[in-house]
Amino acid sequence: MDAALKTGRRMTRQRRVVLDAVRSNPCHPTADEVYSLVKRVLPKTSLATVYRNLETLAEEGLIKRLEPEHPPMRFDGDVSEHYHVTCMNCGKIEDAPFTAVDENLDTLEKALGRLTKYGVFGHRLEFLGLCSECALKEKDENGDNSGQTMEGSHE
Repeated sequence: MDAALKTGRRMTRQRRVVLDAVRSNPCHPTADEVYSLVKRVLPKTSLATVYRNLETLAEEGLIKRLEPEHPPMRFDGDVSEHYHVTCMNCGKIEDAPFTAVDENLDTLEKALGRLTKYGVFGHRLEFLGLCSECALKEKDENGDNSGQTMEGSHE
């Protein structure tokens, strides 16, 4: 169980439980949410230990550290190239339902490189909006019965 990681660090039981907590949570958990999950398995684990292990796992490339525009930082157990959609109200982050492999984006990167004289090596793309829960709350708070939808508005 204590196999060596690529930097020579050990995959301790605590680290494995932290990794499993991140990977099993598709909603990109915060450190506090990971801590709550870890405490169920290892009740004596401290929040500082969870933070240290999250940092180590991110450095090892086993998880991604997501730093959205609105804190708190979140973590992603899927290290493949993919996009996210972030709720501007509650900060929830979800995977966008399509892949990052797109010929149009490749063409855009090359064109940008030619136009700016930058050596473009990649891109980051984050979609922003309101999750369904926040959109519903906002609609309820505004007493909105006008027939507006998230796709467009009726005037």
